[in-house]
Amino acid sequence: MNELLDTILKGANLEPKLIEEIQTIGRLKKTREGQTVISPGNSSDEIPLVLQGLLKVMRQDANGQEVFLYYLEGGETCAMSITCCLEGKISAFKVVAEEDSLLWMIPMSYIDPWISKYQSFKKYVFQAYQTRFDELLNAIDSVVFHHMDKRLYKYLLDTQQATGSFEIHKTHQQIANELNTSRVVISRLLKKLEKEGKIEQYRNRIDIL
Repeated sequence: MNELLDTILKGANLEPKLIEEIQTIGRLKKTREGQTVISPGNSSDEIPLVLQGLLKVMRQDANGQEVFLYYLEGGETCAMSITCCLEGKISAFKVVAEEDSLLWMIPMSYIDPWISKYQSFKKYVFQAYQTRFDELLNAIDSVVFHHMDKRLYKYLLDTQQATGSFEIHKTHQQIANELNTSRVVISRLLKKLEKEGKIEQYRNRIDIL
């Protein structure tokens, strides 16, 4: 685990002193698939750095309806968590482990001083903002400009890219929940994609061709 953390931090081009502080101050957290890491409406005193595995970030409304926003992979942290930390806001999003994951939890009280003290950390945070901003724009474009069949296919491709696997182990209902639509719609569109030769379907599994 120490070697994995060291590799990720050095890969982010952080100063040696900062790497040492992150390794000393943070703590390891293991999460199971489906476990909630950050809940909407709650404040948190830590932000997660993904060491291994995959997290998905969801937007949840007052009625509990959710829509998928983006994934967090190894070496990435949640820019929204940093924003909540710096502005003292309550979380308006949900972060869930898409698969069993290893996280390095960093106390939020260190984020602001590190941004001021370390240029490399400031750059790392800004890059995280830019990446998430671009992905949010893509999510907005998908909702506003794309029909549901294109949104669904983009979602499948995003999942494949994030997991590194052409096999997607999700039920039609799970996908419907994440795209904020009905299971019937998803089932119909998946059958259409299958007829087009883009996917194959099995029980609780979709293969991208």
